[in-house]
Amino acid sequence: MDGNLLKSVLKDQAERFTKQDPGVEREALKKVKSLAATPFTVVVSGLRRAGKSTLLLQIAQTIYRGDCFFVNFEDERLAGLGLPDLDTVHQGLIELFGEKKTFLLDEIQTVPEWERFARRLVDEGNKLYIAGSNVRLLDRELGALLTGRYVPIALFPFSFREFLRFKKESTEYPDVLTTIQQAILLRHLNDYLTHGGIPDHLKYPTAQWPKTVYSDVLYRDIAARHNINETRALRELSFYLLSTISQPTSFNKVKELVKLGSVTTVKEYVDFLASAWLFFITTCYSPSVKKQQIAPKKVYCVDTGLVNAVAFSASPNRGPLLENLAFLELKRRVGDLYYYKTSRSREVDFYAPKERLLVQVCQTMNSPETAQREITALEEAIQETGIRRGVILTGDFTQKSLQKKTQTIDIIPMVQWLLQYD
Repeated sequence: MDGNLLKSVLKDQAERFTKQDPGVEREALKKVKSLAATPFTVVVSGLRRAGKSTLLLQIAQTIYRGDCFFVNFEDERLAGLGLPDLDTVHQGLIELFGEKKTFLLDEIQTVPEWERFARRLVDEGNKLYIAGSNVRLLDRELGALLTGRYVPIALFPFSFREFLRFKKESTEYPDVLTTIQQAILLRHLNDYLTHGGIPDHLKYPTAQWPKTVYSDVLYRDIAARHNINETRALRELSFYLLSTISQPTSFNKVKELVKLGSVTTVKEYVDFLASAWLFFITTCYSPSVKKQQIAPKKVYCVDTGLVNAVAFSASPNRGPLLENLAFLELKRRVGDLYYYKTSRSREVDFYAPKERLLVQVCQTMNSPETAQREITALEEAIQETGIRRGVILTGDFTQKSLQKKTQTIDIIPMVQWLLQYD
């Protein structure tokens, strides 16, 4: 690439980068700040348009006061760069802005063998922040050359707390709420369930950003990257998963529905979708890895607004969206997640073994039958796992604590639970 043209692109990028609106401070920034003084490379991965570039801007402004390099390698003017060109990029940055020791590299994985360049920068004592939209690709490439020397950070679309801050609404509420405060919070929750947390969609709600993001993920992040020329099966598989979130799914059944050649191909396509941050896959907990592998899977989408924009629904169904929302929040807070099935085949929505946590989600506990079903399933799971406490998250304002022998079951309004963690 011509050196003068390259410097023109780098200068243009730097000017536009610094003029961006930093927006709502992302909660992930707190963890990033804790890593700033370490030698580790920070790798931020997440869905397209989830705010990775904005987080890089917040890193630049709050930690380094602008004393860092920024390059967006997804800029079409940089298309076709190879490993030797990265030295030219570095040289151009120094000529334009002077020598700096901190690099913010957005979507650098589009450059073949980029990880070798990253390794050399690290060996020379530089600090790297790398952002990308494919978690598996970043892990695989960095794992080979920077083993034990990088820290991954997942960036989701806005949490409910970030959503409220974006809307300039309060995130501070007393433990005991008035009727008006309850109504306000439920309205915000319903709005969040409907529109999700993709920042651009909230800024420009008429621009159909979720459909654009969905299309880009399928065709640019998956089909193009994995050389899938016939995209019908990929489209149908993704649409089916979006339309059945929170429900147990058999890959054998999916194979027949979308007419894919084998279960292996279904698993491969699902892995592509998960790698691109569109879906998360959970399995039924079992001490046996083999049983986990053959058990039906449950699928959750990275954003409920995307589900509403793309998936098929004969009628509004708030229950699966609430469960999806609880899953996303638990992924922010804890490690590995499973669903749990008791020896009597009663299901608990979420089980986090390391955190010793069991969680059920339901729209309301007003029905005696529903209350009995949710409580009984938790009681059995608590007894079988040896955990003493379970949680039921409700879509309304039911709140109580049930004490039964050595067991405690807390019933908590989801909208308040979402605000508890920061």
